[in-house]
Amino acid sequence: MKSRKSALIIVLTLLAAVAVLLAGVVRTNVYNSREHVELFSGPGLFHPEEAEPMEVSVEAVPRSSTWTKVFDLNGEGTDEPDHQAYTYDFTVTNNTRDQVAEFSFKLTFDETVYIASAWNGALEIHQNVKGGELVATVPDMRVFEHENYSLETVNVGGEYFIVMRPGDYLRYFPSSAMNAQEMPIEPLGGTTPGIILYVAIGDDIEGSEIELDYRFHRVLTSEPLFWVAMAALAFWLVGLIIFAITSVQIRRYQKRHERDNEIINESIETFTGFIDAKDPYTNGHSKRVAIYTRQIAKEFGYTGEDLDHIYYVALLHDCGKIGVPDNILGKPGRLTPEEFEVIKSHTVRGGEILSRFTSLEDANEGALYHHERYDGNGYPEGRAGEDIPFIARMICVADSYDAMNTDRVYRKKLPMEKIVSEIETNKGLQFDPRVAEVALRLLRENRMKGDGKD
Repeated sequence: MKSRKSALIIVLTLLAAVAVLLAGVVRTNVYNSREHVELFSGPGLFHPEEAEPMEVSVEAVPRSSTWTKVFDLNGEGTDEPDHQAYTYDFTVTNNTRDQVAEFSFKLTFDETVYIASAWNGALEIHQNVKGGELVATVPDMRVFEHENYSLETVNVGGEYFIVMRPGDYLRYFPSSAMNAQEMPIEPLGGTTPGIILYVAIGDDIEGSEIELDYRFHRVLTSEPLFWVAMAALAFWLVGLIIFAITSVQIRRYQKRHERDNEIINESIETFTGFIDAKDPYTNGHSKRVAIYTRQIAKEFGYTGEDLDHIYYVALLHDCGKIGVPDNILGKPGRLTPEEFEVIKSHTVRGGEILSRFTSLEDANEGALYHHERYDGNGYPEGRAGEDIPFIARMICVADSYDAMNTDRVYRKKLPMEKIVSEIETNKGLQFDPRVAEVALRLLRENRMKGDGKD
């Protein structure tokens, strides 16, 4: 029973560990599929020292080296520089222990700017022109050829710049090429796309905003449920090893126990064989009584070692006859009162012999009390009813049945109808009524057999 319960616990632990692991896998996949969107603007974007810590952040910082250019857009012939170039580094930083698998950002302008160049990634340009929207993707601004795109551009000194007015925006898609290494962003790492913009001198783009879209790639080992599952699996593995070792030890114990029982059984049967051999008419009596007693006990719900114990006690019930002279034990005629007292003494003598048999608990009860009667008229102590040990009450019925069902020196065995009648008549007198009723049921169902087969 304990072994079965232990096996059940081990199976349930494994199922729980697998369930937690699957939950971890599901949580990880859900986490990795979720799209994150963050908005950055103002000081938090252009002055990173003022920004609040975030999982993934963007910083837009212009480099200190800038240059100017004359944008004579109205053809006034001016030669005074009116626009200044800014090289903006848009640093995307991963502040987590997870990998950023992919990202892009949308940069919406609040001032008119002119895109001169960008590197690594692609720019998806969105221009509002004459009530419509022009959209085009430039894979690499470093080789931009304006005639290949339906975008609004301006020519300044032979260079073409993309015009971005307030409300226009671009989307930056990073490059996964080996030389760019913008994706993925490793834990606690970052990448820095760059864009060169021209704005009117005195202006900047610090009123612009960036919308950052990104997804994480969390490895399963970063999921807390994974480690809970690993702990459960470790517990399961330890339990399995202990269970396996214990099972081997239990099997060894059971084999040794079975062998010990065989030795005990053979020893007791050999001893009782000596007793039964004293009277050829009762040869095999002790073993048959033990079998009948075990059959009766089984009907009362006894099992396993309890049944074995009852069998051994019943097997020894007549051991006191070893001291009864053969001429009295095998006398064919009626016994004298003195001889009957000698016969009766086998119960006390058996009780004394078995009182030293401490390895078989209460071994003397069967020998000492199996001739007590339920009505109190038995021997050796005249006990009655529940005061007689239950095992002795079962042996009493089994012993009487075998005596009636076998040939004796002074009579032939009785017909089964007569045996049933005798047991019925003596319920509550010689026999415990409950035990007698069980014996009668076994007899009527032809299950009271001396060979021990049900």
